Amino acid sequence: MRHVVSRRQLLGALGGALGWILSRPLAHAAKEAVQKVLASSKAPKRYDPSAHKWLMCIDVERCIGCGLCVDACKTENHVPEAASYFRTWIERYIIKKPAPGGTDVRGEVLVDSPNGGRKGFPPSLVPREEILRSFFVPKLCNLCAHSPCSQACPVGATFDSPDGAVLVDPTYCIGCGFCIQACPYGCRFMSPVTKTAEKCSLCYHRITRGLKPACVEVCPGQARIFGDVKNPVENDPIQEFIRQNRVFTLKPHLGTEPRVLYANIDKEVR
Repeated sequence: MRHVVSRRQLLGALGGALGWILSRPLAHAAKEAVQKVLASSKAPKRYDPSAHKWLMCIDVERCIGCGLCVDACKTENHVPEAASYFRTWIERYIIKKPAPGGTDVRGEVLVDSPNGGRKGFPPSLVPREEILRSFFVPKLCNLCAHSPCSQACPVGATFDSPDGAVLVDPTYCIGCGFCIQACPYGCRFMSPVTKTAEKCSLCYHRITRGLKPACVEVCPGQARIFGDVKNPVENDPIQEFIRQNRVFTLKPHLGTEPRVLYANIDKEVR
């Protein structure tokens, strides 16, 4: 969900970031060190990031908007309880029928996400007979192959791991907010506790130990399919899902090449 940083905060952070960089001529070397350290520090010593490539698929038609995934993520990753902080959330899309006598094939599009969908959704205020289509869309970090957030980070605290995860090292993050502004999917927020950027990490502490992300684990409709495309298993769910469905990414025109793929998604989703 999108968080806005004011112009004053942005300018102040810019000054702080520049001061940080100028005071550390080895910033580039530090960035490389961070990438090596974090990729291994949250994983078993035997885990080799270069031997994996994680991918998430989401079937919109299977999502029932129950919010269990959001609640599990909050608990598993100690996400602040306030309603504006989420690593994953659910949006409800309601597409109304077009006005009679017009040329449009669809009407107004309404989107809501009360408390990130954590406690489910109340009944729609739109009469059923006026609805053309209604569906739920789980959102999370899009695992961009060309991540704007990592490019925007001035100190290398955000980086692309070889296994496809986009990670944040809070010990290096200076809280400038550049990554939050750079993310076109609204997937980042500034933690009110640590004053550093946070986002979905795919439950890195779980997947590097052979477990599924918490959101995938609890989904009753199996709307989220997660796997390692470098190490497919027998009857691999990721390969089967891609084979059986037309898959899409969000905002493909941006060229970020997300590794979160959606099926049965409407063009109105943004």
